[in-house]
Amino acid sequence: MLVRHLRNGVEESVHRGHVVEVDLSGRIVRAIGDPEHLTNLRSAVKPFGVVALLEAGADRAFGLEPAELAIMASSHSGEDLHVRTLQALYRRTGISQANLACGVESAPLDQITATRLARDGERPGQIRHMCSGQHSGFLLLCKLGGWSPEGYWEERHPSQVALRGVVARAFRTTPEELVMGIDACGINTYAFPLREIAWAYGLLGDPDSIPSSDPRSSLAPHFRRIRDAMLEHPELVGGTHDRLDTSLMKAMPGRLVAKGGAEALRSVGILSGPRGSGAPTAATGMAVKIEDGDGFDRAGSAATIEALRQAGVVEGQALRTLNRYHHPTFADSHGRLAAESVPEFELAPIGELVR
Repeated sequence: MLVRHLRNGVEESVHRGHVVEVDLSGRIVRAIGDPEHLTNLRSAVKPFGVVALLEAGADRAFGLEPAELAIMASSHSGEDLHVRTLQALYRRTGISQANLACGVESAPLDQITATRLARDGERPGQIRHMCSGQHSGFLLLCKLGGWSPEGYWEERHPSQVALRGVVARAFRTTPEELVMGIDACGINTYAFPLREIAWAYGLLGDPDSIPSSDPRSSLAPHFRRIRDAMLEHPELVGGTHDRLDTSLMKAMPGRLVAKGGAEALRSVGILSGPRGSGAPTAATGMAVKIEDGDGFDRAGSAATIEALRQAGVVEGQALRTLNRYHHPTFADSHGRLAAESVPEFELAPIGELVR
């Protein structure tokens, strides 16, 4: 049990889940629950998907800007900022917005933008979908490879073959061994144990620490570019209004690279630096998963901030800034405090060596 939801002190529901933190050798540092819990990456795959584009030579062909890399790694809120960034990319590279095939479900996520569009009688297009940045990367891959964008989301399309190859390398396996499903936006998603997800994000946070003997060392330059782009443009990774990934990276600039996935997965690369009152600590990776999918969007944020607090990463002013995520509160129709979600767990130091 990670989070309790209370109304006037009465427990209305509980949220169970798993948390694991690993060092850059894959050794478990702290955990609660099952570090081997199999979890779909969903949108947490997006930063790794950008690697396929960089490996294909997109920098040489298009001179991609950090903001463009950040939005292709994002689950953005569909605000005008995100639309302008993507439209500028389309104009400069010659790809067509008309080829987007991510759908319009829940677009835009940002309620202020959604209200304005509804007021003005404007129907949101696919460019406002949270996955349009990722799908734009696939369209760029098509342009680079000379492939038709028709059906770019299908498993056998060369753009998806390229994605599988990079995901397999980032997670120490082969494309044939990947555990796959279909994501809501139409492309494949990939399942891994939480420990592997935390490890991959730790390497994304500190790619310079990948040893040359590790096959993933060839990915390090691309990891570095993507990490730096996300750190430089956190508002493009999520949004400007209450998006946890964005808020984490803004509250801890240069210390955390964060990306969530649907059904309450949160993945964090923790860069090296001081923790608590102690000496600087090497980089680690953390993954948090709420078992029930967190349909009310409260337990995942509370558990993530609490786990980072216990790890000595988030404290002081940053912790105060993130308090609305750490202890989410809920008001009644008159604005009175009615309920709150409270994280209650203790991460255990483990020190287990990966096989």
